[in-house]
Amino acid sequence: MNLLIHPPVDERRLQLVREAAGSSATIVNAESAEAALAAIPEADAFFGKMTPELLARADRLRWVQSPTASLEHYIFPALADHPCELTNMRGLYSDVIADHVMAYVLCFARNLHLYIRRQSEHRWEPEGGAPASFLTGPATVTALDRAHLHVADQTMGIVGLGAIGSEIRRRAEAFGMRVAAVDPMNPDAWPMERLPELLAHSTFVVVAAPHTPRTERMFRTPLFAKMQPSSYLINIGRGAIVVLDDLVEALREKTIAGAALDVFEAEPLPEAHPLWDMPNVILTPHIAGYSPRIPERHLAVLLENIRRFAAGDPLKNVVNKHEWF
Repeated sequence: MNLLIHPPVDERRLQLVREAAGSSATIVNAESAEAALAAIPEADAFFGKMTPELLARADRLRWVQSPTASLEHYIFPALADHPCELTNMRGLYSDVIADHVMAYVLCFARNLHLYIRRQSEHRWEPEGGAPASFLTGPATVTALDRAHLHVADQTMGIVGLGAIGSEIRRRAEAFGMRVAAVDPMNPDAWPMERLPELLAHSTFVVVAAPHTPRTERMFRTPLFAKMQPSSYLINIGRGAIVVLDDLVEALREKTIAGAALDVFEAEPLPEAHPLWDMPNVILTPHIAGYSPRIPERHLAVLLENIRRFAAGDPLKNVVNKHEWF
């Protein structure tokens, strides 16, 4: 095996790569673009950022390992058409991102997004008004009760039931929620034709789909109109899936109750964007997948695929290059 790495990895990881590849392998840890261009004609495997210039000189290339899970900024037409296998880093983030989604759900259900703002203003103000008098009796449902959601009474709709969507479903079900999902590839999910039905019945709609030619700008005004006025949109998939101008309009018109976003069409989100100041919106800066566990998982996938390639075994995480996942 002749493996080219560019950009280069540190010495510790390089030593682990050498051990995984075996003593007969040639490993080039290219420090510069020029060094990578010089080495690519002999490479049959590549890890790093593939470019059109590199691919044009790749005479023996059979495998490319992307360092990312998302591929919308990685794949280009020549790579999609090339006979090499492409693998990515999917499966590293499922539990971490699922935790983030449930944090959003609990924030909206318990109005924490409002109380945190009021804390900074030193305001003691229960959402829904003052607590009920004891004289009303325990069976009386007050405005204060109605202002807080009982999580186990809610339905979550998941758009995209891959590894991340499946982990989100598992956590939501552990909270007692009803869960429905649509996915064109997963037989355990509804077909995409039932998306309007999912939107109509879900309190929380979670976008967990990858950015592909089919999902780009999927969530626009017509889909928001199919959601409940009491529902919340959560996007931890890709920013290009949700059109922010249409989302802002849906929030202003009270077509939906709120939104939580970790990914955006433009990142960073512009300072003057109206989403910043909406009290029914939670924004996090594309950090849903961050955890101390991710680097070790990332390295483990790379080393496992190097071992498999060296042994002639099937690779993990092979993607459909034309579908971007």
